[in-house]
Amino acid sequence: MNQKTVARIGWFASVMAILMYVSYIDQIIRNIEGHPGSIILPITTTVNCLAWATYAWYKEKRDWPIIMANIPGIILGIITAVTGILYSH
Repeated sequence: MNQKTVARIGWFASVMAILMYVSYIDQIIRNIEGHPGSIILPITTTVNCLAWATYAWYKEKRDWPIIMANIPGIILGIITAVTGILYSH
């Protein structure tokens, strides 16, 4: 497979990962409304995304699709965990 196709697959996978992390917005809203969920998944997501973004950043040639795909997971994972803690009964 040529590298242009591989790069396109990488960016497609990045977009799909971002859409997956955007689904945390629903849980953030539920947390604020007083219906918090478990904080285990958003904390695990945050650590996982942070590890992947760090790995991609420090590769010899930075792997931007991986970095960009994981930044929303870091941000939304933290927000979800924090709102789950702050708005729990």
